[in-house]
Amino acid sequence: MTNSGTATYANPDEFQAGFGGTSVNLVLTGRGDFKARLTWAQLRYVTLLQVQENLGRIAYVSLAPTRSFISFSLGSDPPPTWSGVRLRSRDIVFHSLGERAHFQTKRASQWGLLSLPPRQLAAYSLALTETEIHPPPFGRILRPPSAEAGHLRRLHSKACKLAETKPKIIAHPEAARGLEQDLIHTLVNCLAAEHAYDSRATKQHQDIMVRLEEALKAEKGGSQPSISELCAAIRVSERTLRSCCEEILGVSPSRYIRLRRLQLVRAALSSADPTTTSVAEIARRYHFNELGRFAGYYRKHYGETPSATLRRGKELDVSRSTAKL
Repeated sequence: MTNSGTATYANPDEFQAGFGGTSVNLVLTGRGDFKARLTWAQLRYVTLLQVQENLGRIAYVSLAPTRSFISFSLGSDPPPTWSGVRLRSRDIVFHSLGERAHFQTKRASQWGLLSLPPRQLAAYSLALTETEIHPPPFGRILRPPSAEAGHLRRLHSKACKLAETKPKIIAHPEAARGLEQDLIHTLVNCLAAEHAYDSRATKQHQDIMVRLEEALKAEKGGSQPSISELCAAIRVSERTLRSCCEEILGVSPSRYIRLRRLQLVRAALSSADPTTTSVAEIARRYHFNELGRFAGYYRKHYGETPSATLRRGKELDVSRSTAKL
């Protein structure tokens, strides 16, 4: 049965949880309050997702290894970057199974994601083109003809619009089947396009960034590791790590780590009880020991003091809805 819906978020943690089986970890680079909207539709084989975000951010995405994923921009200026490569308007990214990569936007953005089981993709492509299409060993950027790329985006938008405004129509078996057939046919035509960019050159740097994410995720209490300690843990030089971060994240390692910790502080402040918790306690928990400098970073990035966030308590909480991918 078709499952569809839409949800809005004002909290990055809630938004990240909305992707279900696909892991998305955000580090916000834009200043201000976060807002996002997810719309999803699950057909028989194909799952579609449409995302709108109001702030620039760095997303570390871990895709489920059991499905083939295709992503594309639906509007962003400047264009988003995937693994350090800036995408053009009609580019689509054909992801490898279980791919882990960074997806960066500078400002407000819209993007789409489409997935289906690899077995079905191979079967449909064989029937339509006499050639089986399988997920690549590493993500590839494709540039289909403008007509095909535009048709795929229009079908994707149509399905998501129905999911948002007329879920009963998209839940009808015959309507869903016809829409899915059109989507798969158009998708196969797009996946047959020539490579727009050979991403093998960036794979080594992306592997380094994956190791960095794993090292940051493994932190448990204690003191904040220095850049040199992180480099030793992931077996790269400081110069190499700096180059990889600038290329793929658009920021230095130290700034990325600081933004990441600021976001953790904001989430903790937003959910804490202001009568029993202090700003200093939460700041030190996330390794901000110079409280004056921390308050300056926080106010510059979020436009308010940490104490103001704490006083608002749980006002930033939003309804919890999850899109199953």
